[in-house]
Amino acid sequence: MTSSDTPPVPRRLPSGVHEAVRPGSVLLRLETTASRRGVLDGAWWPRSRDIGAELPALLTALVAHLGPVPRVGLDAAAWEGLPTRIVVDDRVVHIDSFPVGDDTVLITRGDRDIFSLLVVPPDAAWDAARAAMARAVRVDNVSDAEQILIDTGSGRGPVG
Repeated sequence: MTSSDTPPVPRRLPSGVHEAVRPGSVLLRLETTASRRGVLDGAWWPRSRDIGAELPALLTALVAHLGPVPRVGLDAAAWEGLPTRIVVDDRVVHIDSFPVGDDTVLITRGDRDIFSLLVVPPDAAWDAARAAMARAVRVDNVSDAEQILIDTGSGRGPVG
């Protein structure tokens, strides 16, 4: 069997990655095929609800894995001063307001490839945030963001 005949080894999160979780962290499970099975593609724990301060770092991390991200969907009621666009790394990213709740952010790559990330409340306790983020990136997760936050004690779910 040659090296080209060897089946690819699935990429997994490195051991100990969940222990490094802190405010400002992003955990991603990014399968970029149509066969994505989990409800969520990752999790983000922003430091605050100031989107202008928080979104650039998230987008920089995502662009490193996804390539250009032209659109982000957020719930305007959940964020302070939600703009209609932001410039990150010399690229304009359009920000759409959707009633997705304060527990979810939608990331669009290309025309139809949408990634859904759990948003851990900024004031969540470290253990609860770590548990929520770990659960969100599990391939077999079937719970939505609100339920994960409730189950892990990370937050109360969406506002409103």
